[in-house]
Amino acid sequence: MNRRLLSLFVIFAAVSLAPRAWSAPLLVPMPAKVVEQSGAFEVSARTPIVYFDRRDAFAARYLFDLVKRTRGIALRQGRGAKAIVLKRDTGIGGDEAYRLQVAPEGVTISARTGSGIFYGVVTLWQLLTQTAGEADHIVLNAVTIDDAPRFVWRGMLLDSVRHFQTVSFVKQFIDAMAREKLNVLQWHLTDDQGWRIEIKRYPRLTRVGAWRVPAGEAARRDIDASTGKPRLYGGFYSQADIRDIVAYAAERHVTIVPEIEMPGHALAAIVSYPWLASVSNPPSEVSSDWGVFPYLYNPRARTFQFLENVLTEVMALFPSRYIHVGGDEAVKDQWKANPEIQARMHALGLADENALQGWFIARIGKFLAAHGRRLIGWDEILEGGVPPDATITSWRGIDGAITAAKTGHDAVLSPAPVLYFDNRQVEGAAEPSGRGAIVSLKDVYDFDPAPPALSDLERKQIIGIQANIWTEHIREQKNVFYAAFPREAALAEIAWSPAATRDWSSFLARVPAELARLDALGTGHSNHLDGPPPAPASPDRRDSHELGLCSNGVVLSIEGGAPVAGPRPVFLHDIMNPCWIWSKAPIGGATGISITAGLLPFNFQIGDDRAKVTNRPPATPNGEFEVRLDGCDGPKIATLPMPHRGADEGLATIHGPVVPTAGTHDLCLMFTTPSVDPYWALHSVELVRK
Repeated sequence: MNRRLLSLFVIFAAVSLAPRAWSAPLLVPMPAKVVEQSGAFEVSARTPIVYFDRRDAFAARYLFDLVKRTRGIALRQGRGAKAIVLKRDTGIGGDEAYRLQVAPEGVTISARTGSGIFYGVVTLWQLLTQTAGEADHIVLNAVTIDDAPRFVWRGMLLDSVRHFQTVSFVKQFIDAMAREKLNVLQWHLTDDQGWRIEIKRYPRLTRVGAWRVPAGEAARRDIDASTGKPRLYGGFYSQADIRDIVAYAAERHVTIVPEIEMPGHALAAIVSYPWLASVSNPPSEVSSDWGVFPYLYNPRARTFQFLENVLTEVMALFPSRYIHVGGDEAVKDQWKANPEIQARMHALGLADENALQGWFIARIGKFLAAHGRRLIGWDEILEGGVPPDATITSWRGIDGAITAAKTGHDAVLSPAPVLYFDNRQVEGAAEPSGRGAIVSLKDVYDFDPAPPALSDLERKQIIGIQANIWTEHIREQKNVFYAAFPREAALAEIAWSPAATRDWSSFLARVPAELARLDALGTGHSNHLDGPPPAPASPDRRDSHELGLCSNGVVLSIEGGAPVAGPRPVFLHDIMNPCWIWSKAPIGGATGISITAGLLPFNFQIGDDRAKVTNRPPATPNGEFEVRLDGCDGPKIATLPMPHRGADEGLATIHGPVVPTAGTHDLCLMFTTPSVDPYWALHSVELVRK
């Protein structure tokens, strides 16, 4: 090489390795401490990954895979200089702590444990994906990162009961958690609408309890040719499936905490084995209704033998220290009405049914403790007294966690609505189905996991936080990821990063890079980060999600019941009062109105509240759509008789005239109906002008 070419090569090499102007890296969750250093390091296909402890082989492969999939660079395996080194170091404090050092000589990730090595690998991958797209090399600014989590429980709940997800999907969900440094998956496996875990001693739990006919006329007409009956919907995880998933999660340092509900949310088990019931004539089919059922396990010896046998098989599958037993929403009416149960309660010296539930949970807790496990349950278990070592998941706000902490119990904060990710993220027609409340990205980020009502000592009983994705109204797997992200990233930062470093503006600036990583890995997400929803496409048309509701009883963004397979229309709807408000509608000059509506099955277990559902009497056989001016008691400016239509026929579009009206007015939009099951729901409305 002549001197001129050598000089050009040296200049090129110096430019290519020159560090970028320093700015805080786009990392989520933000590490505890990030310190700029001098120089830079180039990562390319020539860069080897080196580890000295064979337990870190998976972390090395994981980094290789992430970098290859997101940046197109295949790192070298084996020894070499200028390497990425994974190193165990007993001097690093904390089970999940790590130190990441980028220097001109290479990258070193040091940790005392495999968890720390893994989380250091995730942070390094994020440093390598500060920009998106394939590259032949990446220049990293020199930096030292010292990091450890704020909470030991950084969780997500996945409801696989209401809508069953595939093994592949559950693994993808776990992977997405791990990349956010979340470490606990509470897996909701049993409930009224299904039993999803194979228990070999009780095969009917999955043969019968894992299947149901979906709600609505369309599902009832979908006949399975092999049985001549409506086609069943459901599924379950074999014990082999579960072992596979648990091992997959463990490699990614995610602990799966199984949830086996008791004493309520037990209908699927009771349908499978009717002798478990507290009534003499329990249902013979698993229900497709949502809500709170009255069916509780009968607290007698045979039932406890069943539950202990089930939990024995569950513990053999899940090595988690914790077993979640539910304990929520246990309506005690059947216990009150059963003389045998009342006699047992009095023989035990229990004052009331809440105390009976406390005795029930304590008995299960003692069984779990004898097998080296700890009981965890929803905050209702506090009402009847709980075992001394029980942990509480606080979902009805934070009061359960406060009570637990003040009485010496560990607690996980998981309050509705802010950490219920099945709530919508924003107003607007593009949102998929879910609960109707709005829980924005900022709402999640602003959640404070250090309740001021607790002393510093009591706050140590708060071991973590958890967000929940219930799937009553999330039928499609892809919409689970839409519900999760980017809010899961906000949860991760609250759970991991020091409270003093939390900053909304900084987080918001880092989220686009996180979404680009999700895109590169094919993980779905919402794109709405902050600010108002998009404006309606036309001033004369509104989707139901762009309208207000007349009241806020039980608000859902709910799918229609048809078609049986494929996309379905979604309605924003108060099931207690189907009534909408179009604020400041430009009614002036309109000659007519057009609506699109659908019939919905009323598949909601709301007990005596069903009598409170607004049911306006119709003047015609199928009911009418009414438009009133400036309030629901205002003058009627349009009445459109609804057609005869089956609930399996999808959307109906009808048109009609309006009384000529000048100016801009609020419009009240409502249906009359001969029945609440099925009943009409508004999908969209449009003013017609000629």
